[in-house]
Amino acid sequence: MSGIGKYIYGVINSGQEQFFALDQIVPPDSICPAKSLRTTGTDPPISCGAKHFAPCCNAGLKVYGISFNDISVVVSDLEMIDYSRMPKDILVRHLLRHQQVVERIMAEHTIIPMRFGTFAGSNQEIMEILAKGYRTIKDVFERAKNTIEIDVAATWSDLDSVLGEISEEVDIKQLKQSLLEKQGAVTVDDQMKVGVLVKEHLDKERAKYAGEIQSTLGELAQSFKAHDLMDDKMVLNTAFLIEQNRQRDFEQKVDELNREFKNRLNFRCVGPLPPYSFFTLEVKKTRYEEVDWARKKLGLTHDFITANDIKKAHRRVSLACHPDKNPQAAGIEKKFDDMTKAYKILLDYYRASNPTGQANGCHFGEESFEKDALLVTTMD
Repeated sequence: MSGIGKYIYGVINSGQEQFFALDQIVPPDSICPAKSLRTTGTDPPISCGAKHFAPCCNAGLKVYGISFNDISVVVSDLEMIDYSRMPKDILVRHLLRHQQVVERIMAEHTIIPMRFGTFAGSNQEIMEILAKGYRTIKDVFERAKNTIEIDVAATWSDLDSVLGEISEEVDIKQLKQSLLEKQGAVTVDDQMKVGVLVKEHLDKERAKYAGEIQSTLGELAQSFKAHDLMDDKMVLNTAFLIEQNRQRDFEQKVDELNREFKNRLNFRCVGPLPPYSFFTLEVKKTRYEEVDWARKKLGLTHDFITANDIKKAHRRVSLACHPDKNPQAAGIEKKFDDMTKAYKILLDYYRASNPTGQANGCHFGEESFEKDALLVTTMD
């Protein structure tokens, strides 16, 4: 990857081409790599609590919109970089700039973030992306309308105290006593057995609190997604999708939980944010084998299929493999997940094949596939 390309931050629900005054965006070479940041729904926040560089003028960064119908992609002209080969400390600086731009645009427009590191080679490629993804993007705007993301993290106030309580559990005390009474010295394997048992209890305690918090906050949210925990001290790291007008109620509920668990947990709330964890867009070239797999997974065998065919097949297969309706069936959850994935692939392919919505269906021959392989979809 080389040369200057169009770096894509996201898509806004406006067809007006414009420049954005973002004079306080921090340039990547002035950002502390440990400054609090969020990835696009895949990893937990990173925070060091240290003093960071203050925002400064980034005069070289020009952010502007390129429109297609009633939507615009927000871009900058930047050197095309392969982020997969970039050292982590530099990578997080570029990621933070990406997030800063998206969150500044959010103050003026509804914005659907694009996957970090997405480039287009030219304006023509931008237009192809917007044309192929137009119907998917409009659908996402409809689902994301008037929503924000708030990320909530909870940590043990005193992990050592929690571990001390766990060490008093009957099964752990019995295991320790049996090791003390056995012949010979306590081995590393013996110590590992105790450690595994302690971790099992800690995980159960963590799951109990996380479930209670998610249930309480979930009553005010449209959806929520749990992210990976960074370490044993973290109990919860979850993104909540809420309506904008419920932000104050949500934050008050977090404050109530913080008071309720003040001797047990510490809470941290980050937001409002664009819906990184729920609606981040991704541009990708799909493979013929992937689409063909999806078609067969839904039992569709014809080379020309309509949207109605796809929806009917989805309803039929979902009834046959829904875990709630077939709780005893072996591997039913994987079958249901595969069916859901197949439906998403086919729907994205159909929309890419019919950007105007005027065609009756889509073709699945390899020759037809080549011109429709570019998809705009939401990240899993």
